[in-house]
Amino acid sequence: MRVLFLGGAGMIGSAAAREAVARGADVTIVTRSAPVRPPAEGVRSLRADVRDAAALASALGGEEFDAVVNWVGFTPDDVRDHRELFAGRAGQYVFISTCSVFGRPVPLLPITESSPRRQPHFGYARDKIACELLLEEAYREAGFPLTIVRPFHTYDRTVIPVLAGWTAIERMRAGRPVVVHGDGTSLWSLTHSRDFARAFVPLLGNGQAIGESVNVVSGAILTWDQIHLALAAAAGVREPVLRHRSSESIAELVPGWRDVLEHDFRHSMLFDTSKLRALVPGFAPEVSFAQGAREVLAHYDAHPGLRVVDEDLDRAFDGLLEA
Repeated sequence: MRVLFLGGAGMIGSAAAREAVARGADVTIVTRSAPVRPPAEGVRSLRADVRDAAALASALGGEEFDAVVNWVGFTPDDVRDHRELFAGRAGQYVFISTCSVFGRPVPLLPITESSPRRQPHFGYARDKIACELLLEEAYREAGFPLTIVRPFHTYDRTVIPVLAGWTAIERMRAGRPVVVHGDGTSLWSLTHSRDFARAFVPLLGNGQAIGESVNVVSGAILTWDQIHLALAAAAGVREPVLRHRSSESIAELVPGWRDVLEHDFRHSMLFDTSKLRALVPGFAPEVSFAQGAREVLAHYDAHPGLRVVDEDLDRAFDGLLEA
């Protein structure tokens, strides 16, 4: 199978490329500059601006692909020319969207692919919805071979999946309280990039996925307290001190968190993975968050330059606790 990645040199794209090559696919990635993460062995790299249709067409020549995956479509202008560019050239066009397109709070849990899409606040998610609608129109009107894939909160060893990042770890190791939004019991889902790749790659070249949207998530259910406790255990902290404050009070002292708390993290996000499991029979996540957290802490402990405390955030936490 010949697969083209438009972008795809980031965390989940790199994992997907490794998985695709391991399954025998012939993978080409197109990036504007040299990827920060070196491509997996066996991946062919091309240089072109994927948002410039003429430059992309020139770089690809007359090549055809079984699947084209667009990792870097963020606005309608980024994908507007792809209907014409890849018509007859791609057996499948996979648009990487996001589960952030679903309105908050979700009116009915668990979330399915048909849950309402609405995001008036986050520009990123609002633009992804616009991209989805534009490409869905191409599918309906011209049979454009579209599949929409929506990751959720995905991480690997390089990502501490809490807003406070290393500051939270440092505070826990020092025996100092860490602030958790709300009462710590809202439901969340984390997916390791390796599990994402294992679920995603079988969708490529899968004719049953054409015309469909698929939420590619682990389906694991965690509370925000459990996420912090797993990170604490991986950091060697037996009895971390967690303190709970409302999203509103946190946003007063950490204004940069206001939107993500108000419109995202404060809401429970629970997913029905029936469609994913129907399209990828036998899929089940293999990396528990306990294991993933150990990988994260091992990586950060091995790289001192990553262990940076945000002094402003550290003071804000102290202010919230004093209040």
